[in-house]
Amino acid sequence: MFHRSERLLLRPPWAEDWENLLGGIADEGVVRNLASAPWPYRADDARKFVSLPIAGKFPRFLITLADSAALIGCIGIDAHDDDAELGYWIARQHWGHSYATEAGLAVLEIAHTLGHRRIVASHYLDNPASGRVLEKLGFQPTGLVVERHSCGRGEAAPTAEYVLDMDSIRFEGLRAA
Repeated sequence: MFHRSERLLLRPPWAEDWENLLGGIADEGVVRNLASAPWPYRADDARKFVSLPIAGKFPRFLITLADSAALIGCIGIDAHDDDAELGYWIARQHWGHSYATEAGLAVLEIAHTLGHRRIVASHYLDNPASGRVLEKLGFQPTGLVVERHSCGRGEAAPTAEYVLDMDSIRFEGLRAA
């Protein structure tokens, strides 16, 4: 599955992407904000990630710049209890350009098409920028703060929990700005 937005192309990871993936994620400042990526992130981790099968209802994508195909991050939806969970990361050199919001909107459109009715997400409390992305996408804070393990941190850390009722979202009103 592929998706083209204004500035981005979201596409599945391919085996030959492992080196570019490693170049973007092998940064402790990125990995510490993810639940399942280990630190240090090594070549074998990147090779394993790009070789994982992709479930049709829970796709994951490499985020690339549409005009150059440069890999800038990763985004996807995973099963989470009875819901779907949005997760993403953007390589440090691409922070501050609204790429996470633009990619998030694209994935929410895909999730809606796939029939997901409710999407959950969270961010570590010491990463408020991710919370701003979620709010721009229409997620609502639940008010819950939950300890969640981070492989990159090697311990649990508090996360703010969010939810998005897909029936209430108006995609045409959302923009990546």
